[in-house]
Amino acid sequence: MKLRSVKNLVPAVATSDGAGVKLNRTIGGPVLDNLDPFLLLDEFGSEEGADYIGGFPDHPHRGFETVTYMLNGLMRHEDSTGASGTLGPGSIQWMTAGRGIVHSEMPEQEEGLMRGFQLWVNLPAAEKMCAPRYQNIEPGDIPEVMSEDGVRIRVIAGEVDGTRGAVSGIAVEPTYLDITLPEGGEHIQPLASGHAAFCYVFEGEISIIASDEGAVVEVPHHTLAILSDGEGVHMRAGAKGGQALLIAGKPLNEPVVRYGPFVMNSREEIEQAIHDYRAGLF
Repeated sequence: MKLRSVKNLVPAVATSDGAGVKLNRTIGGPVLDNLDPFLLLDEFGSEEGADYIGGFPDHPHRGFETVTYMLNGLMRHEDSTGASGTLGPGSIQWMTAGRGIVHSEMPEQEEGLMRGFQLWVNLPAAEKMCAPRYQNIEPGDIPEVMSEDGVRIRVIAGEVDGTRGAVSGIAVEPTYLDITLPEGGEHIQPLASGHAAFCYVFEGEISIIASDEGAVVEVPHHTLAILSDGEGVHMRAGAKGGQALLIAGKPLNEPVVRYGPFVMNSREEIEQAIHDYRAGLF
């Protein structure tokens, strides 16, 4: 197996979005505009209600998918299709905005820990105008793989040791894993060759080991490691263990024209999206 190495490290940058929600952003920030097919990665996390209470009031999307993964707290979702529900700890929502949707994500708590991630995944040109759809997955429906040496993997999308993820039918054939390593624990995860991949460490410390090159790169807390091409990635935790998202997907290799919540392939398509939204056609 040809192991992937670390091409670059991208520290998270503090920012805010929605109605003032404080975030740490890696993809979609000043250092890394995108990592085809991924357009944005935000981590939100605070015990202070003032940091998240404003939430994300009604806003539109067209041409891509939003993936919300909750670690702690409660977030209420409502949208223009009439769908609604509450995302709780350990749940995930994979929303395909397609041709257009207006939705909101608002906290259902005024204080206490609210923590999670939002990932934006591009859609291929042929699917940008598909009907909006959802995969809402409850915590107990996300498969987990446990190894004898204490490695725990939540399989949101992709496959680990024959266990298929909870999310399926996505164009970029994603792998989305939440991997927890104990002190000094190691794991080698196969990944499809040719897929763009990254590792985002949000607890403890994890190193990426590229045995083929003899390189060991420590990925600090709140840092994203862009991985080279290869057939798999070798991860090892530090003295206090570590937890990370390991995410990969098939690049689309198409033009990306982006205007706020609209991601299309041409300026003309962006102008049409703005017109359709203003005309109430979402």
